Amino acid sequence: MSTANAVSTAAPASTAGTRRLTLTGSILGAAIVALDGTVLTVAQPSLQRDLHASLPAAQWTSTAYLVTAAALLVLAGRLGDRYGHRRVFAVGVLGFGAASAGIGLAPGIGWVIGLRVLQGAAGALLQPATLGLLRAAYPTELLGRAIALRTSAIGLAAAAGPVVGGALTTQLGWRSVFLLTVAPAAVAGVAALLVRLPAPAATDRAAGLDLPGAALLGGALACLVSTLVGLPDRGPTPVGGLGLAASAALGAVFLRHERRTRSPLLSPAVLRAPAVAPALGVLLAASTALFGTLFLATYFLQEVLALDPLASALRALPLAVAMVAAAPASAALTRRHGPRRTVVAGMSSITLGALVVAGFRPGTPVLVIGAAFLLLGAGFGAVMATATAALVRAAPVRDAGVAGGLQQTAMNIGPALGVAVATTLTTGRPLADALLPALAVLAATAAGGALLATRLPAARAV
Repeated sequence: MSTANAVSTAAPASTAGTRRLTLTGSILGAAIVALDGTVLTVAQPSLQRDLHASLPAAQWTSTAYLVTAAALLVLAGRLGDRYGHRRVFAVGVLGFGAASAGIGLAPGIGWVIGLRVLQGAAGALLQPATLGLLRAAYPTELLGRAIALRTSAIGLAAAAGPVVGGALTTQLGWRSVFLLTVAPAAVAGVAALLVRLPAPAATDRAAGLDLPGAALLGGALACLVSTLVGLPDRGPTPVGGLGLAASAALGAVFLRHERRTRSPLLSPAVLRAPAVAPALGVLLAASTALFGTLFLATYFLQEVLALDPLASALRALPLAVAMVAAAPASAALTRRHGPRRTVVAGMSSITLGALVVAGFRPGTPVLVIGAAFLLLGAGFGAVMATATAALVRAAPVRDAGVAGGLQQTAMNIGPALGVAVATTLTTGRPLADALLPALAVLAATAAGGALLATRLPAARAV
């Protein structure tokens, strides 16, 4: 490794106090987004009734956020690289909290949807910055542990969301679900404003924003995500086909533009890093397989076994517990065995978990059901923490925000793709009959991710 390259990929020195404050803000920001996404699913029926909204309008309270965030994540990461992750994170998290407060006071469904668009933009600003802040504050040898703690917090927030959202909606109404994140967002914003990270050298600052490239990529991702999100409800339609075609066309124009522009949105230094492409592929495969499998398993528990939502959630609880525990454990495994072996083991666990779910029948023992969710959670927690650390570590500090934006983009597309695959393969057939072939495809997706993981670094650091 050359001296110049070593300088470009090393994080500036920072004090232990600065690192702790940075980690606190990063964890709070990531957890707020994860909590918001899960509590809303519980509150949507109450929101629809209270605001006298149609079902499609109520669904747009989720879709508006997802499409906006997906379109802006990479540009938001570049903004952090250009103007500082601390500033972008503070704007994002405080904007997220302000939008949440506005939704909690909204008089009609139109206001809710509009504010969810603004919240999606704020979420896009803060999500890549949670990784960019860690990359800037932590030396390479400590970065994996910090990202693992962030991953555990995301898992804990996602697991707590349905329970907290259900309790708040029942006792205080759907508005309380949005007001829940206002105070944590304020705390995270203050923590970010108090952080004083060492200023990078002028040569370590991102060259430009590439707004035409950002518009092309944002359009491609918006078309893709909106099509995938609508597929479970509408099924394959000509409109969906046009959405996919538009996404592919815009993506092709974007790639052509990136090869010709002087300051591309996706820096060659990021794209040429050996760990970046396989890490993104692994994250996409893992999230596709997990969320597709979880979607089918939840429907099996509620439709075939006739469990109520609470009993179904309790059956799936081992997934959340395993994910929270596996993320920090994976940091220790990576230090000992390297990212490659750790991620291959995690993807293999997801594959095995999906195959166990494929064998669910009305008489399947509770312990087997719990074991399936345990395998899924342990594998996903290890993969998400380790592949994210490998991706962020491989990117130069000047491009840490773009790397974070790419990671978040993969994690946004994967769940939508997994649910779309699951619904497409089971539509028109009894779930008990369609479960095996659908989960075989999802297990094959996870196995493909395990193959991609063999291209990750064998050693802990490069």
